[in-house]
Amino acid sequence: MKKKWYDYLWIFSSIYLILGFFNILFAWLGLICFILPLMISIVKGNKTYCNKYCGRGQLFELIGGKWGLSRKKTPPAFLRSKWFRYGFLTFFMTMFMLMIYNTYLVFAGASLREAVTLLWVFKLPWQWTNTAFVTPWIAQFAFGFYSVMLTSTVLGLITMILFKPRSWCVYCPMGTMTQGICTIKNRKELKQWKNEQNKSLNS
Repeated sequence: MKKKWYDYLWIFSSIYLILGFFNILFAWLGLICFILPLMISIVKGNKTYCNKYCGRGQLFELIGGKWGLSRKKTPPAFLRSKWFRYGFLTFFMTMFMLMIYNTYLVFAGASLREAVTLLWVFKLPWQWTNTAFVTPWIAQFAFGFYSVMLTSTVLGLITMILFKPRSWCVYCPMGTMTQGICTIKNRKELKQWKNEQNKSLNS
């Protein structure tokens, strides 16, 4: 089957991670992968982004599937459970809001923290990055957001190796959010359709 343009979005995900090593400000590009899935699920009420446009999922499929670096085992039941998925989403969003808060502190006058944190614990050396030409809060957001993107990628790679290539998709916070949005939207549309049907039958 002939490949579509969106089958090559794994290249974008790869380049994004590489560019962050050369200039942390490229981390802002990651907002595309944050906003677009939400917009699609809100407007269309489906998970088209996850199914077609997620370059990270494609990257895991390539490395784990085509390159054979995955054990290809079924992920454990707890990873697929609702309590874990929503629990991880809550934790992930807490870390995200903490990142936003740190950005606000720098915006309000606090010192810039030039550090990328992996798995929210390990600080990586990033002294070679020059952010002097931008406002400090812009750089602070970039450091924080790149930390989030790098951490989620590492978690995805770990679960890719241990289980099936796209096991990260099972508990991906973005996937959980879009799934919730689609459920609410489709439920509302179904209710509206039923109300319209009842009106037409009673008229």
